[in-house]
Amino acid sequence: MPTAPRNGERFVGGERTGAITVLRLLRLTAPGDFADWYAASRAYTRHVAEGMGFDGVDAIDDDRVADRLRTDHAALSPAEARSVAATLLADGAFSEPYCEWLPTWYELALIAPVRYGDRRLRRVAGTVAEAAGVTVTAPRFSRPRDVTIDGRPALARVSGFRERFLLADALLHLEWFVHAAAADGIEVPAALVERTREESLSYYGGDRESLSPPVRRFQRLLFADDAWVSRVNDRYDLRSALFGVWQRILRAERERLAGE
Repeated sequence: MPTAPRNGERFVGGERTGAITVLRLLRLTAPGDFADWYAASRAYTRHVAEGMGFDGVDAIDDDRVADRLRTDHAALSPAEARSVAATLLADGAFSEPYCEWLPTWYELALIAPVRYGDRRLRRVAGTVAEAAGVTVTAPRFSRPRDVTIDGRPALARVSGFRERFLLADALLHLEWFVHAAAADGIEVPAALVERTREESLSYYGGDRESLSPPVRRFQRLLFADDAWVSRVNDRYDLRSALFGVWQRILRAERERLAGE
């Protein structure tokens, strides 16, 4: 049975948010340290793209890039370095906007480690890009102030941690995928992206009862980010109960969409 939270801790789904162990990330300093991180993110990109039948999935050799990053990042080709740098920049930029979609206490609890992680990922991405002579920029993810849903503020009809979590993820993992896929040479139809954004905001924002079949399929694949959470948590020995909460919410939503 959970005990009372200690100073500075809050519970989410029966777990302490303080359980995320950022100190374990302090040992990640060189590009090679992020080979498994990149591999997890690239596996997610491939999974979604293959599931949707998008062209260009094999433009990047996942295993070769991860091996080169692990042993000698300077051996990466420009296309490979662009994939690595774009992916790590997207991973770093993702979390702070995400926190803004969630309750204030959650944002305040995680903002310091989130910013630390972003700086570390940006630094490594810059090193990889510079070695290959490529220029890569971080994506800009949507924040609540940037979004309206059917004319209302984005969070007007959602309440509770889980509802906000799913709304944020439905939008931001779409934006993440579009950025990473473009860097990897994967062709994502712009009309599908726009339709998915519009329907998903309305659906998870409480103004739509269902998703159209192609959007539901796309979101079901995108909600496979629970596998990324599990892989990073295990590979880097984070022992994060918070990651476990995220994984359960994401997996449950993916399974629900698959059952509709």
